[in-house]
Amino acid sequence: MAQTLRKSGESRAPVTGTAIAVRKKRSLILDIYSTAVGKKYVMAISGIAMMGFVFFHMLGNLKMYLGAAELDHYAEFLRSLLYPLAPKGAVLWILRGGLVAMLALHLHAAWSLTVLNRQARPVKYQSPRDYEVANFASRTMRYSGMTVLSFLIWHLLDLTFGVVNTVGTDSSFVREEVYANVVRSLDRWPVSVFYILANLLLGMHLRHGAWSIFQSLGWNNPRFNAWRWTFATGFALVVVIGNISFPIAVLAGIVKI
Repeated sequence: MAQTLRKSGESRAPVTGTAIAVRKKRSLILDIYSTAVGKKYVMAISGIAMMGFVFFHMLGNLKMYLGAAELDHYAEFLRSLLYPLAPKGAVLWILRGGLVAMLALHLHAAWSLTVLNRQARPVKYQSPRDYEVANFASRTMRYSGMTVLSFLIWHLLDLTFGVVNTVGTDSSFVREEVYANVVRSLDRWPVSVFYILANLLLGMHLRHGAWSIFQSLGWNNPRFNAWRWTFATGFALVVVIGNISFPIAVLAGIVKI
């Protein structure tokens, strides 16, 4: 008998020499984020968080028109959130950290979606019109987004850390003197021009982003498109008009130390 029977308990040799790759399991969140739909959800949620920030930031800064005492008091209120339960300034820095995290997620999701779109369409558009219609919004979002990011970095160095701010009378940056710091900064016309330009681009970014949020979340219905357009345009206009009014008021001498 040519074939021999295996003894009881004897292990069976591999049928083939092919190795079976073991796939490392990812968490559910990372698994969802790896898809285009997941990245769009992250873009939308992080975008909503940052839209809330820019709106309330603009709203709080309007206190500048009420005078130095009002704006400085508002800044002190932000630094004293949940004090004395939490150290003074701790909650504000936690909120800033959350905002940075939202920004990082937003940038990574945008970059990842761009890569996925290029991989899905390796052939360029065949006509200039198709290219313009399909890519104008996305190209504008990238350029405006990078400009706004550059402005955000400048804004932090200028009014949060005081690295590039004109110093006070004692040649030092006083963080508590928010009103005076804002006026000294925007009184420099190159800074004001950059401020206005960045906010105009921010408005374009907000307009397209606010419109796209509903589509990214699956809330896209032709019956609501007019409402979406009104909301996106109105929100962008309110933020932009409020923000660019600050450098104009300082340069015009309406707001001064």
